[in-house]
Amino acid sequence: MHAQPPRPRVPGSPLIRFAVVTVLTGIGAGLGGMALALLLHFLQHVAYGYSITRLIGNESFYEGVEAASAGRRIAVLAACGVIAGCGWFAIYRYGRPLVSIKKAVASDDPRMPPVTTAAHALLQIITVALGSPLGREVAPREIGSLLAGWLSHYAGLSVEQTRLMVACGAGAGLAAVYNVPFGGAIFILEVLLRSFEVRVVIPALVTSVIAAVVAWLGLGDASQYVVPHFGLSANLVTWAIVTGPVFGVAAFAFVQLTTKARAAAPKGWMLPLLSLANFLIIGLLAVSFPQILGNGKTPAQLGFSNELTIGLAGTLLVIKVAITASSLRAGAQGGLLTPGMSNGALLAIVLGGLWTLIWPGTPMGAFAIVGATAFLASSMKMPITALVLMVEFTRVDHDFLVPMLCAVAGSIAISRSLELRMQAHARSSKPGSELKGAAVSRG
Repeated sequence: MHAQPPRPRVPGSPLIRFAVVTVLTGIGAGLGGMALALLLHFLQHVAYGYSITRLIGNESFYEGVEAASAGRRIAVLAACGVIAGCGWFAIYRYGRPLVSIKKAVASDDPRMPPVTTAAHALLQIITVALGSPLGREVAPREIGSLLAGWLSHYAGLSVEQTRLMVACGAGAGLAAVYNVPFGGAIFILEVLLRSFEVRVVIPALVTSVIAAVVAWLGLGDASQYVVPHFGLSANLVTWAIVTGPVFGVAAFAFVQLTTKARAAAPKGWMLPLLSLANFLIIGLLAVSFPQILGNGKTPAQLGFSNELTIGLAGTLLVIKVAITASSLRAGAQGGLLTPGMSNGALLAIVLGGLWTLIWPGTPMGAFAIVGATAFLASSMKMPITALVLMVEFTRVDHDFLVPMLCAVAGSIAISRSLELRMQAHARSSKPGSELKGAAVSRG
């Protein structure tokens, strides 16, 4: 093992230092998430020429893209391809190796390389702003974790405390950029730390709440999605129970597709070429389907507000899945939280439309919210976080938790079953496994 560098120390007891770092991590993640979100809005407005004087206004990204000419859409996506390809090529060629948040949380030295991580985060924000179909949620999480690791090292916290702060920085960044304080905390506990002990619950809640409140300074206290009121019905609950497993199968397939695409992405000279070709194709598709541009918030919002037909939802679903996978294959980077949620909403509209032929009466938006939750829960392997995020994203009534829980349960059950079956098949396919099994049976 490598010798650890000496940790700087600052005055104060260990508990006081830990408390100060916790508060500063929340503040820093809030400011970082706010700055990245404002940068995203600024670049969107400049690229597509709308609401130049107001970063946070009433005109949505979709409205700005729809008003832009076909030539402008293609040109912006071509620029996105050049920036993405050259940017990530430079990071891989000249930067220090990237350290993921999960690796940092599990490491003996949880710090992340500052320059490479910051450049990686900025590239994600820039490309998503220009129209990349990948998510923007990884960037604020990386900035929050980067800051938390630096603060923890400076304060002389223990390795265990530093790991905790790195995880809290990631959740706080998520809370800030999406205004989901409870969702950010649950993300820390369920996904990064896999623990709900009091010693980790308190800093997770504190950092996420502080970050969300700080981000209100620039982003306001608004929900991510505006949805009409949907009432609870036996129709919707029954549909959720029946279709939950379908979302599990779809999410499992999506994860397999995107994992293989990411693994096959180039890091050498082919990256700029593939990136340019990929985003040019997306630009051409956006001439007829402006809804596909961005991380998936547009189709999700249109679905939640009953503005998509079954045919258009099915078409957008196919295109979104294809360009998400192709962008990862071409070397672009970004999250899959909003893309997964969007896929779930679009699939739900298709399934819901078929369901209404048998049992009419439920709005398409209600199906979309439940389906988005079920897909997100399985595709990101975070059932509790998905439920909390969707409630905070949409601010639906708590009664809606009933169909959401039913759909998530079925989705998680089938996706986990498929995952275990795939793992068992992989183990049995390893060289020597048959001989080993035969030896065991003879014994």
